[in-house]
Amino acid sequence: MRPFLHMQSPRISTVFFTFFTLFLLSSCSEKYSSKNFTAYFGGEVQNPQNPYIILYKDTKIIDTLVLDENNRFFKEYDSLVPGLYSFVHEPEYQYVYFEKNDSILVSINAQDFDESIVFTGRGEQKNNFLMEMFLRNQRDWDNLLNIIDKNTVQFQKAIDEVHDTNIKYYQDKKSYIKWSQDFEIYAKAALDLPYYSKKEVYPVVHQIRTGNDIVEQLPTDYYSYRKNIDFNNVLLSAYSPFVKYLSYMLNNMAVINYHNHFSDQDLSLKTNINKMNIADTLIQNAKVKNTILNNIAFTYLLEDQNMAKNQKFMEVYNRFSTDKSQRNEITKIGSAIQLLKNNRSLPEVSLRSVDGKTVSSEIFPKGKTVIFFWTDNAQNHMVQAHKKAADLKKKYPAYNFIAVNLDNNGAKWQQILVKNNFQNVTEFQCVNFDDLKYKWAITKIHRTIILDENGNIKNAFTNLFNNDIEEYLK
Repeated sequence: MRPFLHMQSPRISTVFFTFFTLFLLSSCSEKYSSKNFTAYFGGEVQNPQNPYIILYKDTKIIDTLVLDENNRFFKEYDSLVPGLYSFVHEPEYQYVYFEKNDSILVSINAQDFDESIVFTGRGEQKNNFLMEMFLRNQRDWDNLLNIIDKNTVQFQKAIDEVHDTNIKYYQDKKSYIKWSQDFEIYAKAALDLPYYSKKEVYPVVHQIRTGNDIVEQLPTDYYSYRKNIDFNNVLLSAYSPFVKYLSYMLNNMAVINYHNHFSDQDLSLKTNINKMNIADTLIQNAKVKNTILNNIAFTYLLEDQNMAKNQKFMEVYNRFSTDKSQRNEITKIGSAIQLLKNNRSLPEVSLRSVDGKTVSSEIFPKGKTVIFFWTDNAQNHMVQAHKKAADLKKKYPAYNFIAVNLDNNGAKWQQILVKNNFQNVTEFQCVNFDDLKYKWAITKIHRTIILDENGNIKNAFTNLFNNDIEEYLK
C-alpha cells in the first residue's frame, strides 16, 4: 500500500504546525460543539505560482486566501457548511472535504502539485484518503493504453485486479476512519467511477486503435453497473470523477449508434447532438445537466471549427442549457473560434518578452510560424514540447517556433528558461490569460497554432504531438 506521506513531499513547517496546534488547543471548547459550524483552513505553498489560494464551493468563490511572506495562509470560518470544496492555486486545483469543526492544514509544492499534497489536522484522514485515491486512479489511467488493445476478457481481468486492490484499501480506511454517510458519497465515487469510466472508454478507444468493433462481443451484463448510478446526484455535480464518468458514458452511448456511416465532421456533430439529447433525457437535475452540457460544448467547439455545424450545435445546446453564465462563456469561446479560421490574421494579444518588456503578438515574424504553449505545472509536457519543436525545426528550418508560457510569474519563467536553455525557440510569456483565452480560444496547453508564409492562420487547432502535424508543415 502506498503511504500518504511521500518521501519527496514537502512538510508543513514545524513552527507553523506547532502554532496551529496551540491555537486550536487554546480555543474555547464550545468551538467544537453541535451548535456551530466553525472550521479552520490553512497551509503552506512551496514554490508558489501566484500569491493566493482560492477556495470554491462548486463553482462559487468562497474566499481568496493571500499567502503571507512565508507563503502560508490561515483562516477561521464561523459557519462553513459541511461538504466538498475545491482549492485552486492557478492553474492547478484539488479537493478538500470539511465536516463541522474540522481544522485542516494542507502542504503543497506548486511544482509537483498533486503528488506533493499532504493534509494534517482535524479531518486529515478522509482528505488524505481522497488524495490517495486520486493518485492511484491517475497512475492507473496512465496505464490504460497498455491494456486497451486487449480482448474483452483480458481487459476486464486487468481492470478488475486493480479495482479489487482499491476496494480492499477503501474498506480498510472506511473501517479505520469511520467516516460519515455524507463523506461516503465522495469516497464511493472516488472508488467506483474511475473504474466505470474505463469500461465506458474501452469499446470506443479499442475500435479507434485496433479497427476492431467489439461491441457485439461485450458480455450481456457489461454495463450492469449503470443502474446503480444516481445521474441526478447534485452533491457530485462539481466532483471531477462524476463529471468525467458522465462524459465518457454519454460519448459511448452516442457514438456507438453511428459506427462508420458518416464523414468525420458529420459524425462529430451528430454524436455531440446525440450526447446532449441523451443527457437531457437521462438527467433531470438542472445543475448536473448544465455541468454536463457545458462540458460537451467546450469539448466540441474546440474540436470542430465548421461555422455552419457550430451554429446547429449551439441551437441544440441553447435549447437544453439553463445556465446563463456558462452559456455566455461558451458563446465567447465559440466567437473566438470563428476568429481563428484559416487564412485570417491571428488576433492581437499582449505578451512578455524575455527582456521583460510587454510586446504585441504582431511582432511575430511574418512568415511560417508554429506557436505552442506550456506551463511549469506540467513539466513533462514543457520538456517534451520544446524537444518536439527543436526536432521539427531541424526538419523544417523555414518555420519560426514560438513558445508561449501561460504562467504569471515572470521571474520564475526567466529562471526556467536559463536552467533549461531551450534551443531554436523564441520564448514569450502570457500577460493576461483571460485575454489570451478568449482571443485564441486557449483552454488547454496541448494546443498548437500554425501560421502560413504570410503570417495568416493555417491551422489554429492542432497539436505538436498529432500524427499529422508534419502534413501541415510541408
